[in-house]
Amino acid sequence: MAKKVDCLKDILSQFEVPEVEVFSSPIEHYRMRAEFRVWHDGDDLYHIMFAPKTKQRIRVEHFPIASQLINRLMKILISIVKNQPILRHKLFQIDYLSTYSNKIIASLLYHRKLDEEWQQQAIRLRDQLRLQGFDLQLIGRAAKTKIVLDQDHVDEVLSIAGRDIIYRQIENSFTQPNAAVNIHMLEWAIDVSKNFQGDLLEPYCGNGNFSLALARNFRRVLATEIAKPSVAAAQFNIAVNGIDNVTIIRMSAQELVQALAGQRQFNRLRGIELKSYHCETILVDPPRCGLDDTTVKMASTYSRIIYISCNPISLRSNLEQLQHTYKISRLALFDQFPYTEHIECGVLLEKREPVNH
Repeated sequence: MAKKVDCLKDILSQFEVPEVEVFSSPIEHYRMRAEFRVWHDGDDLYHIMFAPKTKQRIRVEHFPIASQLINRLMKILISIVKNQPILRHKLFQIDYLSTYSNKIIASLLYHRKLDEEWQQQAIRLRDQLRLQGFDLQLIGRAAKTKIVLDQDHVDEVLSIAGRDIIYRQIENSFTQPNAAVNIHMLEWAIDVSKNFQGDLLEPYCGNGNFSLALARNFRRVLATEIAKPSVAAAQFNIAVNGIDNVTIIRMSAQELVQALAGQRQFNRLRGIELKSYHCETILVDPPRCGLDDTTVKMASTYSRIIYISCNPISLRSNLEQLQHTYKISRLALFDQFPYTEHIECGVLLEKREPVNH
């Protein structure tokens, strides 16, 4: 962890940064998602991974970094599928999504068409696993095919700064992989924004991960997301948690810029009066490439920016564009991926006072 802190300081050395706040991960069972290729070896069948550098095939019987629930299920599931010719035929991957609330999805991926016979066998597999105590959803995937036996989501419950928040998580959609560190991230963002005024704007909101947690600190939250499944999950999360000051709109960050500037009219904004929002804070959690120039320009109009970054190199590039008008007030390192070089961090940027000449 010390090495990551030093690396982050080195990457951001050209800026004046405060002391790094460090949030560690549990040392094992911290990943709530895992994906394994499936290897067919005669009558045997087992999970494998490939070594990143050598691409050597590694048989996986136990995966200590994944949740205990994944470890329990993967062993039993593969032992059943191995003896079911219809279920194992051209099976090439199994994806797992688990939760703190003891729910799990297993997705079986195939290089063949899935038919009625497969579905009947999959139902038997699901029922057999449920009899063994798993609160399980089972999904089959093949080219242009997705068979959902019951539902394609699980509902997670996270305790965040004294409140339980329900988050619907959709299969094959993005969710934070390390739940413990995700809680650290949300609680850090709550802490840095506890005395902020006005409303919050959040593009790239996903299923409302930050929006819902931060709603307590703001008058209102306006958030956008382009992926339909994530928008649907976010809308469910707002309703089930009884949060009445968060609005989610399905649009891209670029469309949001156009809407805020009055350059385009959108039917999706019917009934939403953008001019009634007084957003003094923007939260951005962009992909690894960072913010594009248009979004940087938009962000620079706000008094405060909470920037969650999964790539300190692209963060540095964006900070170079913002450093003359913003100061870095808080800096955090979140160890989402222990035992790797990956660094996730959070930065609070606040507008500098204008210099009087």
